[in-house]
Amino acid sequence: MVKASHLWIPILFVLFLPLSCKELKHSKGSLEKEAQMKPDESYSDIYTEERESMVKSQIEARGVKDTLVLSAMRKVPRHLFVPQSWRDQSYSDGPLPIGEGQTISQPYIVALMTELLNLKGGEKVLEIGTGSGYQAAILAEIAKEVYTIEIVCSLAEKAEKRLKEMGYKNIVVRCADGYQGWKEHAPFDGVIVTAAPDHIPQPLVDQLKVGGRLVIPVGEVFQELMVVIKTETGIKKMNAIPVRFVPMTGEAEKR
Repeated sequence: MVKASHLWIPILFVLFLPLSCKELKHSKGSLEKEAQMKPDESYSDIYTEERESMVKSQIEARGVKDTLVLSAMRKVPRHLFVPQSWRDQSYSDGPLPIGEGQTISQPYIVALMTELLNLKGGEKVLEIGTGSGYQAAILAEIAKEVYTIEIVCSLAEKAEKRLKEMGYKNIVVRCADGYQGWKEHAPFDGVIVTAAPDHIPQPLVDQLKVGGRLVIPVGEVFQELMVVIKTETGIKKMNAIPVRFVPMTGEAEKR
């Protein structure tokens, strides 16, 4: 667990716009075993040194230690998830706009939230808030299967196309309101949410395996990044750090 007292407190803005959405086309049932390949090569490009610097100065320096997470952050080319007009700032220490009023998350936040899932490899993970697809790619470098939901359909479509072009075959994208999770593919070893409801959505807890983790910002004016662990008798909650996320929209606003 990373202690807030030793961290620079990140401010993250992720906007989710309420739209009428439809589910993207994807293969029926769970991902087939032969479709769980990940990109074979580490991306060697002009940004390699910038990624290494990003990991050392922004992520390791703030206390992230999980070697699987650090390896994924070194490998996945963040610049491919950033609009061309912002590409020269791809590895900067903060979020960047990706269109539709949304952002690609700050690298440190992506790494921290991934570490808090406590993945060891081979898991099934649900992400609420696909955005650019960057967080899904980081998760896919570690987990066996990644299911990701985005409320803004145009972003979901772009992310799905981008991830397929990059060779990820263990990610399934859906456009929908993520409050109810993705029951068809439950239970999940981990769930990660990138917008803040004022409460913990019960459907997401219900879809966790016993021992599974939900990483989610919770609160209104004052928010905490929380880790919720499902147990045989209920849930165990832990606070990680104070954060500031845009409120979760859709069904979460009605609860």
